[in-house]
Amino acid sequence: MYLDSEKKKEIFGKYGTSNSDTGSAESQVALFSYRIAHLTEHMRANRKDHTTERSLVKLVGKRRALLNYLKRKDIERYRAIVKALGHRK
Repeated sequence: MYLDSEKKKEIFGKYGTSNSDTGSAESQVALFSYRIAHLTEHMRANRKDHTTERSLVKLVGKRRALLNYLKRKDIERYRAIVKALGHRK
């Protein structure tokens, strides 16, 4: 499996406040980014997998909504997570 509990704890520990911080917007954005990267690689190899494509589009929308929320609530947290993940904006 590409995403086990140890990998999740690592992501939450790096971008959240602790290893068990699953609820903060930063940790959720980081987890979504990891899943998006995995699904993007899958789509490169399986171009006709429409179910995965739909899931990928939904995940991108969820991540965008969380980033918009962060931008509205606390611009410094938004800038920090975007810089840490290496997104364009």
